[in-house]
Amino acid sequence: MAEARQLRSFVEVPAGSHFPIQNLPFGVFRRRQAQEPPRPAVAIGDFALDLAAVSDAGLFDGPALAGSPCFHQETLNMFLGMGRPAWKEARATLQRILSADEPVLRDNEALRKKCLVPMSDIEMVMPITVGGYTDFFCSVHHARNCGFIFRGPQTPVNPNWFHLPIGYNGRASSVVVSGTDVIRPRGQGHPTGNSTPYFGPSRKLDFELEMAAIVGPGNELGKPIDVNDAEENIFGLALMNDWSARDIQAWETIPLGPFLGKSFSTTISPWIVTLDALKPFTCEAPKQEPEPLPYLAEKNHINYDIPLEVWIKPKDQSDASIVAKTNFKHLYWTVTQQLAHHTINGCNMRPGDIFATGTLSGPVRKKHSNYYIHASWEIPICMNPRLLMCFISGT
Repeated sequence: MAEARQLRSFVEVPAGSHFPIQNLPFGVFRRRQAQEPPRPAVAIGDFALDLAAVSDAGLFDGPALAGSPCFHQETLNMFLGMGRPAWKEARATLQRILSADEPVLRDNEALRKKCLVPMSDIEMVMPITVGGYTDFFCSVHHARNCGFIFRGPQTPVNPNWFHLPIGYNGRASSVVVSGTDVIRPRGQGHPTGNSTPYFGPSRKLDFELEMAAIVGPGNELGKPIDVNDAEENIFGLALMNDWSARDIQAWETIPLGPFLGKSFSTTISPWIVTLDALKPFTCEAPKQEPEPLPYLAEKNHINYDIPLEVWIKPKDQSDASIVAKTNFKHLYWTVTQQLAHHTINGCNMRPGDIFATGTLSGPVRKKHSNYYIHASWEIPICMNPRLLMCFISGT
């Protein structure tokens, strides 16, 4: 671990950058003004390293990736399906060719210019094709906050919550990359008095700070993933905004749960941080009481120490304001437990499927993760809050 922290890249990485050589998150980009399809990349400093160009140069020469077309695809799905041997091989190769002591890119100006594309010259696109999307409800602090609002202080959390990760199947087709316009949804809301239900644009458009886990190889229908093998099927984590029309949701939820109030947009970050990059930031997960059933009892009950912040910048204002701080380490049900539970009934997961944590609230009650965007505010409909993740800094 100490060697990884000392690793330096020949690419200049600005102080405070989220993208040092210790991170190397994966995404998919398109060059601006260029007539070419999107292609996979990793981020290093202020550059995107074009993985198709790296592959064309023959630099992926290991047993898993040599000759593979996975980095000539328009999404990461093929690469995800190849599993951890390919992921580890790619990461090791990239860290080697980007290191300060390796001349293969450093001293080859033509190849270096072909492979390293300035971030200012590209636009990021959806990194994966999402076939399935599930949203969990796995922060105990969020569950208590919601329960206190809806059920009062006597029984804020339903008893079943402490026995299994609660979730619902969301709409995969409306999962989009950060920066995509969010159009205020229309629908029905609670009637007032004896009136008919309100119909029109949502008056309580809301977002939730979450993290999304990206599925790798997955499993066959009818064959659950063991909780102690689940990490092998999770490629990495991405930031996620769960957009919600709370007035529509409140009117439609009983008896079958969320529908139109949740299906109009879900935003994920363009960069996916791998679990291998997050290894130095593992920490003990919260103690679970009562002890989970055997299929959820994992040998290594760990989370990741990832500070998270939510900022919002209203229309025509230059300054953003922080509205919430939390940390991924507070997650009660881990992502490996979530995946094991998701498949215990035989449900099959496929490369590129995602499952989200639910709102990541923390134990300190200062500002809530949820922040209503009222229709009367002069905020553009395409407003996206700036979500900052403390990525792998190597310090």
